[in-house]
Amino acid sequence: MELRRVNFILFLFINQVFTSLQSKEQILLDMSASGSELGWLTMPFENGWEIVQTVVNGSLYYTYSVCSIDSTDQDNWVRTTFIQRRPGTTRVSVELRFIVRDCNTFEGASVACKETFNLYISEADADVGTNFRKGQFRKVATIAPDEVTRGRVLKVNTETRTVGPLSRKGFYLAFQDMGACVALLSVRVYYKTCPSTVQSLAAFPETVADALREVEGACVENAVSQATPRIYCTAEGEWVVPVGQCQCLAGYETTGDSCQVCKPGYFKPSVSSQFCQVCPDNTKPSAAGATECESPPSAPCDLSSTTLSAEGRLQLSWSPPLVTGGRSDLTYSVVCEHCDGALCLPCGEKIRFEPGPTDLKDTTVIVTDLDSHLNYTFTVETHSGVSQFGTEKPTASITTALDYTDPPKVTLIHLDDRGPTSLSLSWSLSRRPPAHINHRYELMYRRKDDDGERDVTTYTVLILEKCSVQINDLIPDTTYMFRVQAMSPEGNQGSYSVEHEFHTSPLAESQIQNNSTMVMGAVFGVVVILLVVVAVLLLREDPEDPFSTDQLKPLKTYVDPHMYEDPNIAIQKFVTEIDPSAIGKQKVIGVGEFGEVFRGVMKTPVRGEVPVAIKTLKPGYSEKQRQEFLSEASIMGQFSHPNIIRLEGVVTKYKHVMIVTEYMENGALDTYLKDRDGEIPSYQLVGMLRGIAAGMKYLSDMSYVHRDLAARNVLVNSNLECKVSDFGLSRVLEDDAEGTYTTRGGKIPIRWTAPEAIAYRKFTSASDVWSFGIVMWEVMAFGERPYWDMSNHEVMKAINEAFRLPAPMDCPIRYQPPRVFENHRMTLIHVCPFACPAPAAVTAPCSDRCLSGWTPSK
Repeated sequence: MELRRVNFILFLFINQVFTSLQSKEQILLDMSASGSELGWLTMPFENGWEIVQTVVNGSLYYTYSVCSIDSTDQDNWVRTTFIQRRPGTTRVSVELRFIVRDCNTFEGASVACKETFNLYISEADADVGTNFRKGQFRKVATIAPDEVTRGRVLKVNTETRTVGPLSRKGFYLAFQDMGACVALLSVRVYYKTCPSTVQSLAAFPETVADALREVEGACVENAVSQATPRIYCTAEGEWVVPVGQCQCLAGYETTGDSCQVCKPGYFKPSVSSQFCQVCPDNTKPSAAGATECESPPSAPCDLSSTTLSAEGRLQLSWSPPLVTGGRSDLTYSVVCEHCDGALCLPCGEKIRFEPGPTDLKDTTVIVTDLDSHLNYTFTVETHSGVSQFGTEKPTASITTALDYTDPPKVTLIHLDDRGPTSLSLSWSLSRRPPAHINHRYELMYRRKDDDGERDVTTYTVLILEKCSVQINDLIPDTTYMFRVQAMSPEGNQGSYSVEHEFHTSPLAESQIQNNSTMVMGAVFGVVVILLVVVAVLLLREDPEDPFSTDQLKPLKTYVDPHMYEDPNIAIQKFVTEIDPSAIGKQKVIGVGEFGEVFRGVMKTPVRGEVPVAIKTLKPGYSEKQRQEFLSEASIMGQFSHPNIIRLEGVVTKYKHVMIVTEYMENGALDTYLKDRDGEIPSYQLVGMLRGIAAGMKYLSDMSYVHRDLAARNVLVNSNLECKVSDFGLSRVLEDDAEGTYTTRGGKIPIRWTAPEAIAYRKFTSASDVWSFGIVMWEVMAFGERPYWDMSNHEVMKAINEAFRLPAPMDCPIRYQPPRVFENHRMTLIHVCPFACPAPAAVTAPCSDRCLSGWTPSK
């Protein structure tokens, strides 16, 4: 039996491993398999991309190549044939194998030469033939090589990009060259599927693996599960994290990926993952598919004891055995022993059982006449018609002790205080009860009549929890009779105390006491007033404390680097100079306004090699461009906050000027959210917003106005921490109809800009709060464009007419922006839950009044 179990577990493990490793790639386009009959469309038709037969490292390839580096206005395109999208596929992978020639190997052409090209996509519902429009294509990525070719040995690069989401019937891919020397060896478009499989007796169908997807399965024949079995199909085409398990029915056992009936002589009593078991000895052999064999029963379950209210009584109760042996004639017997250490003796005939100690058909019995503070052990045994065949007695035991005691006697009642209508009493006990026993007390009192006889009409009984009481609503100058008895926690009553009599005070005596109390209170009040007056006079005469803590503490503020006549002074004051030998470039990750942006490493003596982002200044820059490029570093160098991008330093004393910042693995926030639309829970999105708000509050406290806060200017690291970036851009407000800000690199749309900033040319922390509200909407809408396809003029007009962005789809109500418009006041999205106190940091006439006056709904 153990060998079969080990083999079964080993089989499941091997099956799991091989299933997880299997994945299928469904090819949609394979350039290398088409040979010379590709039929791709090129533009321009001449002096651009062309198909060339090339030998690369000993292998023959048909490639699309371009090497137009003689001018700076290159714009060469090549478009694939129409690629059909398979139903259910929303993302595809594009694998590129290509060669890029090093620009330094071309003499005199390095100014116009580039080492990157662009990948584009355009979706369509049908093949448009040779109709080619650049505007219908959207950019997917800039492709940069890991290695460039310098000599005879060609360096082949392989890059894979995921494209999606896709929704139409097909799509085209296009490649744009802007001055590089590139050869496309292979373009392969494919998607992966998780193959059909059986796991834990649950069958799962073949599934498209375009993202992490939960797939429901169905149990195989003769297997069931409490919940629908589920498993996850990853984007790599692997099955991972099975949830739920199917189990074979009673009378069936697991054999491979199916449930087979138990053989004759074997049985399985319930739905489980266990194997069929051999019927025990002295039982009737079973037929195929048996769920039980007749055998001796197992021991009773859940044996417990309950102390009853009467002294010396308890109730034993238990549950039927888990294994009945296939019989219904179960009975029970109870044996009592009292033990002193290791010595146990029968309880004898003194102990009584109701209804009896043997042949019990019910699962309860009451035991009486038990002594206190003795350890009793009760053993319950299960019996049936085949119990004589068992080798061990099916018994269950429990040891218990009764801890009841007779309540103590009240020996004396004390008068603690008295008034005209009240008496305060306490009493003493014959012995102190144990700390864990809480006795109650029954107090009886009556009014004593003039003849000393009991007045039945005034008889009163009180049940008390403590040894003291204050009795109110009594008659002045009257005698009352009291007696008390104690009661055990079980309700057992002790004997009453001797009756005591106490007299309430006359009414005149009470008035005299009250008058004296009033006089004493008045005297005390006068004394207190005099002490207060003296203290005030003494305090007024003290000289002012020169070390008063009311003085304002200095606050660090932002210093505009343009205030310095020589911008290099700001660089030296706020920024750390880095030795260029400590910087190593690895890969191009983007193109900025001043030049390319690289991923790289920085060697430090303390932290070792640290991943960094390196912004470079393109060759041929002017001194003005250099100073504008470094002004952003002199701004970033003044900030130190976990939600502000951290500046590592700059390289200025070298031919190639660089700004080095911390590396943010997940890139810009808007792109990150678009790629994970609907995959991030709302509480995690709110956590991102909390980080952005904390960073913006820090900037506000530093008296710095960002002026361009948007999701595109927020970076995300591997821990999903959001950090504000993009500092130091000079902006000039134009008077054109589109209302945009002009920078050195182009125009910035006004969708994130507060209306008062556009109207009055004034930027404050309040206008940054407006921009933060738009960022909140972007985050909750997973990077969707604010105001959609509206023009900038339409956006400004709609805002002035009190239009506000609606709540994003599936946004929880507690995170939705307010929708109240009162007296034409602009109501901003609430920022307080993310960085308090935000109203203290904003001072604009329009934005702050709405923000500080809004209360969020629960």
